[in-house]
Amino acid sequence: MTTKEVLIEEIEKAPEPILREVFHYMEYLKEKVEVDEFNGLLLSKSALAKDWSTPEEDEAWKNL
Repeated sequence: MTTKEVLIEEIEKAPEPILREVFHYMEYLKEKVEVDEFNGLLLSKSALAKDWSTPEEDEAWKNL
């Protein structure tokens, strides 16, 4: 049985107040993942800039 199937079974048995808490927690987790992914992009930008911000790279991409 998959995790999703187990969760669906538990959701079907849970009272409404618990379902609301679970829903809010899921929303929090989804937002946290988006923020973490965004922060990862920002961190990689400075690391990649060392390789990409060179005269050679500027020359290679100047026609685009």
